Amino acid sequence: MKFTDLFIRRPVLALVVNLMIVIAGLQAIRSLNVRQYPRSENSAVTVSTVYVGASADLVAGFITTPLERSIAAADGIDYIQSQSSLGVSTITARLKLNYDPIKALSEISSKVDQVRRDLPPEAEVPVINVESADTRFASAYLSFTSEVLKQNEITDYLVRIVQPRLSAIEGVQRADILGARTFAMRIWLNPERMAAFNVSPVQVRQALAANNYLAAIGRTKGSFVQINLTANTDLSSVQEFKRLIIREQAGTMVRLEDIGDVVLGAEDYDAEVHFSGQTAVFMGIWPLPNANSLDVIRRVRTEMADIQKNLPGGMDARVAYDGTTYIENAIQEVLKTLSETLLIVIIIIFLFLGSLRSAFIPVVAIPLSLIGAVFLVQVLGFTINLLTLLAIVLSVGLVVDDAIVVVENVERHLGEGQSPLDAALLGARELVGPIIAMTVTLAAVYAPIGFQGGLTGALFREFAITLAGAVIISGLLPSHSRP
Repeated sequence: MKFTDLFIRRPVLALVVNLMIVIAGLQAIRSLNVRQYPRSENSAVTVSTVYVGASADLVAGFITTPLERSIAAADGIDYIQSQSSLGVSTITARLKLNYDPIKALSEISSKVDQVRRDLPPEAEVPVINVESADTRFASAYLSFTSEVLKQNEITDYLVRIVQPRLSAIEGVQRADILGARTFAMRIWLNPERMAAFNVSPVQVRQALAANNYLAAIGRTKGSFVQINLTANTDLSSVQEFKRLIIREQAGTMVRLEDIGDVVLGAEDYDAEVHFSGQTAVFMGIWPLPNANSLDVIRRVRTEMADIQKNLPGGMDARVAYDGTTYIENAIQEVLKTLSETLLIVIIIIFLFLGSLRSAFIPVVAIPLSLIGAVFLVQVLGFTINLLTLLAIVLSVGLVVDDAIVVVENVERHLGEGQSPLDAALLGARELVGPIIAMTVTLAAVYAPIGFQGGLTGALFREFAITLAGAVIISGLLPSHSRP
């Protein structure tokens, strides 16, 4: 007795198996993560070292070279990139595909500690970070603009109000500010005035350090009172900085406003963001790796609606870019394609076979096969993304082909005078082997490509497994129905 005979002779068992496939597939659809691209464990470890006042050549010779030699001995590194610029050394170690980034971080940190004593004492402690390939682009970018407020004022509002609210949303890994202008007191020294008053930059720095100091000097106690004492020489306004005394000699005082201009500006002006021709401050939203991007961005949009109601006067906020829109459109196109496929299949089978019952079998087989394939995607730890959606669209044609072939073969045996039960048994027995052979062939063709490594490997692996799962299930479903 063939394997397919069991399902034809026991229709209740076939119905139970089909229901189990549906239940497993539906729970998989609800729990699967939705992403634009497949997740790839292609991480990089970055080692940044600051060496203030050193030229690029000195940084390369005293910082980058010894660190590179030590880091190269760590396991799991594919290749190393380094950049030496004025006062900064940046070394990026690209890890092998699917290598554990935490393990690599530990090993590289140990290698850096081994050569820490060989670095110049003026160099700061190296900072080590791990960056995943998924963290290079945010799922959404929010734009904040204003014709009244300055960029540093917008940044201050985002840091205090907006960023904590968005970071607290379920599924959000981080909400970073792009093009920020953090408040900072900018002092632009005038060389001509400094020469006239005989003031050097070192004196200015010493005066700023001596008058920008916070310390707890102790406490005093009374009979019923205890007071903590604090030495506070901190300057907090532009006017206080302007009146700061730099040098005093023979009753003559040289203040900071005499040798330069003092303005309340930003820490740096290295980056600037524009949106629709207007200077803006962006905020990027990065979902967690195991979070559903569609649900996360949907929550962000809901929170943004509440934030927009309480914005300061003159500030405008909007979603400048939403990467999930393309995913939603792709899902809608897949559903549209499936609907069109079902309609065409019904019409074609009915025209050629002249039986609504024969046309009904592929209509049931197609969605059931795709639902079962989604369950296989969940079992193998993959996600719903553009590549798996493409695989589903392509597999529809294979499912239809297999279903039509089985139905036509059963109809042929009926035309030869066989009883409905015998026709179903013979038709399924004759085609179960070729259909399984087709599945194994497809898996053998696509699987080696998928396991070669790299981002392409991750994409084709999900494609092959999804396609194979749909074909395997489709090969069994048509034989469940008794002609």
